[in-house]
Amino acid sequence: MLVIEDSAQDAELIIRKVKNSFQNIHWIRVETAGELRAALTNSEWHIVVSDYRLPGFDGRAALDILKQSNPEIPFIVVSGVIGEDTALSLVRAGASDYLFKDHLLRLPYAIERELREVRHQKEYEEDREQLNAQLIQAQKMESVGRLAGGIAHDFNNMLGVILGHSELAMDLLEDNHPVLEDLREIANTAQRAANLTRQLLAFARKQVISPQIIDLNETITSMLKMLQRLIGENINLVWKPQANLWKTRVDPSQIDQILANLAVNARDAIAGAGTITIETRNLMQTDKSDLSTTPGYADTDYVLISFADTGCGMDQSVVEHLFEPFFTTKEQGKGTGLGLATIYGIVKQNHGFIYVDSAPQQGTVFRIYLPKSVDAEETEASENQKSLPGGSETILLVEDEPSLLLLTSLMLKKLGYTVLAARTPGEALQIFEQNQDSIQLLLSDVILPSMNGCELAKQIAASRPEIKLLLMSGYTADAIDEHAVKDLNFAILHKPFNNRSLAVKVRQAFEADKCVSAKTCP
Repeated sequence: MLVIEDSAQDAELIIRKVKNSFQNIHWIRVETAGELRAALTNSEWHIVVSDYRLPGFDGRAALDILKQSNPEIPFIVVSGVIGEDTALSLVRAGASDYLFKDHLLRLPYAIERELREVRHQKEYEEDREQLNAQLIQAQKMESVGRLAGGIAHDFNNMLGVILGHSELAMDLLEDNHPVLEDLREIANTAQRAANLTRQLLAFARKQVISPQIIDLNETITSMLKMLQRLIGENINLVWKPQANLWKTRVDPSQIDQILANLAVNARDAIAGAGTITIETRNLMQTDKSDLSTTPGYADTDYVLISFADTGCGMDQSVVEHLFEPFFTTKEQGKGTGLGLATIYGIVKQNHGFIYVDSAPQQGTVFRIYLPKSVDAEETEASENQKSLPGGSETILLVEDEPSLLLLTSLMLKKLGYTVLAARTPGEALQIFEQNQDSIQLLLSDVILPSMNGCELAKQIAASRPEIKLLLMSGYTADAIDEHAVKDLNFAILHKPFNNRSLAVKVRQAFEADKCVSAKTCP
């Protein structure tokens, strides 16, 4: 406490009154403007108590000096001669309170009140800064997401043309044709480029969520090169897949997102060189007795992903808050606090659970448990050995990219369908008006000029509610509401697509028991 008082006796009296409530108090007394400035410069103070009449200056001048250098410090006037008008003018100028010297019993309460107000103000400022930082990070992520989505839309269209035409060309060649291997390489490269786009969208949280039965070993293997680039050359990446791993039902892009977030966190936790180890394992019910009390645990078989790093580790107090949104231990500007919260949401969405084992200087292990797919046995037969499903129905195809419109039309016609093609929603509505009795499926891109795919489907469904709907999309644009995606189930065709995925999705749309209509669109 800084006491501005020309009377040592009065200063001692003030301190005695304050010590009754504040035992450990550090204080000094100053009585001139120069001493006041020096004290404010050389030390940090929580509160200033000042007489009004001082040698060479007064309480108002002392208040002005304080506000110029430390405006956040409370200033209480204690005087024996101050008038009420003067006291009120001091409060208007920024003084916290005023007391008369013959009423010092109120001084400890006034000090306690002002210190409490300062604490609350500091907490408010810290919360405001944190919220502002979170807003900036959210805006950055939104910008990255929009950029990624825009690139993915055009890039996936081009990849779709490359992939589709290479497959059409392969279908025309004999098995021993010398060009066949070149076409296969083109198709494989286009598919790898599509996987990179999918990983970019997963990182930006803009991918369409479409759970499917997958082999985690294959999905993780496809991510290893990208993970190594994320973590840098000084960190060794070890991959230990279990042979004959059970399959699980999850969107592969969500696995990409989990791995990318864990890799970035592990990289930041490792100082210098280190190791990240990724493992997969089958876990039968009898293998998990020690996890029976873990939140989210169910009595079933699981597929385990273990992600371990040799970083700095965390104590239990940090682990307890690890999955809270915006919770981060990184310095300001280096973490959003959303990565692990996103992972937790993905795992819960897929009926799994996550366990963290960490200690300071002992590294961290994340164990992600996803349920074994009960339908996995039914998918063992190779899809490539089955003939492509086709039909004879009429499809209204809407795609604004000319090359992709032509390619998709050719692919559908080869499957036996009658195709009515349109480049714009307006053209599609005209074709529908002329052929609405024969059109059984609307196959439309989501992103279209003047009207998105859902809006187009709404108008068509108003005249033909039983029409089937299949949307083509490369990412979750604002045109698709999250509730619509859930209701659509298999009525989303991811771009870029090949012959088989197009054939299967179209046939599923026709054979679905429940009509998927535009009523589910926003």
